[in-house]
Amino acid sequence: MHEGRLYLITGVTGMAGRYLAEELLKEGARVRSLVRQPAQSPWLKQSGIEVIEGDLENAAALKAAGTGVTHVVHTAAKVGDWGPTAEFRKVNVEGLKCLLDAVNGPNLKRFVHLSSLGVYEARDHHQTDESTAPPDKHMDGYTQSKVESEKLALEYARKGVPVTVLRPGFIYGPHDRTVVPNLLSKIDSGDFKYIGSGMQALNCIFVGNLVEGIRKALESPGAVGEIFNLTDGEKVSKRRFVETLCQNLGRKNPSHFGVPMPVAKFMAWSGEGWARLIGAKKAPLVTKAKLKFMGLNLDFSIEKAKTRLGYQPRYGFDEGMKRTVDWLRTQK
Repeated sequence: MHEGRLYLITGVTGMAGRYLAEELLKEGARVRSLVRQPAQSPWLKQSGIEVIEGDLENAAALKAAGTGVTHVVHTAAKVGDWGPTAEFRKVNVEGLKCLLDAVNGPNLKRFVHLSSLGVYEARDHHQTDESTAPPDKHMDGYTQSKVESEKLALEYARKGVPVTVLRPGFIYGPHDRTVVPNLLSKIDSGDFKYIGSGMQALNCIFVGNLVEGIRKALESPGAVGEIFNLTDGEKVSKRRFVETLCQNLGRKNPSHFGVPMPVAKFMAWSGEGWARLIGAKKAPLVTKAKLKFMGLNLDFSIEKAKTRLGYQPRYGFDEGMKRTVDWLRTQK
């Protein structure tokens, strides 16, 4: 299956990139990655990944990374819910353009770009699908840059570059050293609070299911120039996610009494306004992006991915969470 192929995976030190790389390596595939600071990830030396040191701004490194590449999966991104839009745009849009230019050529068979379900409008969603266009303007720099990166990727697709855009939801699983660990830290300190009831849908996807979606996008002839939503395909509330995590790790569940939505909205708007006024580098306690993630019903359709890509989530939520917890236990 992988004969004659050379995979370039960006963001291989992150959860999705590493999981994908390890799956491909098990099958004997050739995998290359562009890594900004490989010395900070000593596991790379024994991984079998060909490492090119550099980032998306380094022309020489990009040229080396792109030489001979047949399949690209772009998972690298600057993430966060606070900070100047220009900083997110520099990595997530301008960096994408540099990468596309570096790998584009006769050898390239597929370029999979990871976007986010966050590009959709900040409102309650009930099986929203890809026919609903995201707004052009967003409330935070990360989401704004993701919308712009999608547009850029599709511009290249219209020019004949074999690009596919995937919109995963909230990714969880092994090798997550940021999001779930930070969530657990807030739970342990008592700082975690639901916004509203906590029964709103969370658009989660286990990293193993995301990798399955990526692999389908790499192979499907009908994927070029298309956008696909990806989730676990199972309705999971924010409360169920948090309580399942707590129960499996022997932690006490947070209180069901959440911050009322009107109060959270006031905190987000006033907090962000004050933070911008004083030029704060650190995000306020509640941001508009957090309000969107924790306070809204985020339920999206994956029917297009099922019918067009043949995507079928391999792991249900309970199995995905079990694997996540098993990995977290090894990190202590």
